[in-house]
Amino acid sequence: MKFNSRLLTALLAVALSATVNAQMLTGDKIPTDNGDLTIHPVSHASFVMEWDGKTIYVDPVGGVGAYDGLQRPDLILLTDIHGDHMDAATLEGIAGNSLIIAPAAVKEQLPGSIQTRTMILDNDNNVDRLGINVAAIPMYNLTEERLQFHDKGRGNGYVLTMGGKRVYISGDTEDIPEMRALENIDVAFVCFNLPYTMTESQAASAVNAFKPAIVYPYHYRGSDLALFTGMIEDGIEVREGAWY
Repeated sequence: MKFNSRLLTALLAVALSATVNAQMLTGDKIPTDNGDLTIHPVSHASFVMEWDGKTIYVDPVGGVGAYDGLQRPDLILLTDIHGDHMDAATLEGIAGNSLIIAPAAVKEQLPGSIQTRTMILDNDNNVDRLGINVAAIPMYNLTEERLQFHDKGRGNGYVLTMGGKRVYISGDTEDIPEMRALENIDVAFVCFNLPYTMTESQAASAVNAFKPAIVYPYHYRGSDLALFTGMIEDGIEVREGAWY
């Protein structure tokens, strides 16, 4: 029989895709007072959480197909206006009857069909929905050469409180005082990449300051994940999701 390298390559690609998809759909599980919080990394800044029968999407982009096999959202959180955080076509395909929470600058750029289901939540405010307290945390740049990317007040990070656990989502930010001052965070999603957010050492320094029990580095395309991980202090668990 003649060896068919193209066929073998195709089969390996299918097998690898199935493995990655299976890992995404399995998700990490973190116990809470109301059952497990399950975390599904999707890509870069996009991920899905499931808890107590609810499904929460964070910055869903990449098209509807990127979420195949996952439950459709009950709640969608949007952090910023940039295309790796907000994509109208993806939102129109997956939103259904879900509630969307976003800063005002994001809502202004959404199509009318999506705006009608979008609640504005400004920095330093919070709201209770679906048994989850959602608090909007500032996210912005501090460094002179990066100020152009994220103005204070335009975007939201979030702290979610559910089942006795507190989950922090940084959004695109540097190691701002508001991040360093966080307390009692059980799970943190912390970004880093240049030139848009911060360096590995800035991110690690902030994480060491507020000491979450678990940190997921995300939104780190082009950065050195091992460098970040190596700077995290003992007692903080680093979990690496399949973001890329």
